[in-house]
Amino acid sequence: QVQLVESGGGLVQPGGSLTLSCAGSGSISGFNTMGWYRQAPGKQREMVAFINRFGYINYADSVKGRFTISRDGAKNTMILQMNSLKPEDTAVYYCNVDIGRNHWGQGTQVTVSS
Repeated sequence: QVQLVESGGGLVQPGGSLTLSCAGSGSISGFNTMGWYRQAPGKQREMVAFINRFGYINYADSVKGRFTISRDGAKNTMILQMNSLKPEDTAVYYCNVDIGRNHWGQGTQVTVSS
């Protein structure tokens, strides 16, 4: 059974940085895509960044140049490095793995505010 656990969220001032981690357990090595999504209050969940099994990486336009996604296959860990954070980045961030069916973590809150 696949389990995903996010960590690293918190409160940060505009312009600051946070690093989110997603630790996976279970059989996720044969994934199709791994990625980060976010959901702000009153809005739909949206894709932030993802990696596919071929190493292709894609980012939402709103985070390009500020966020970096990476993974450590040996540790079953996925990282989202977030720099130059803006108030509009405030949301609950979820990690996702697609291994033929989607699996989600429980989410971690990121709040960008002065």
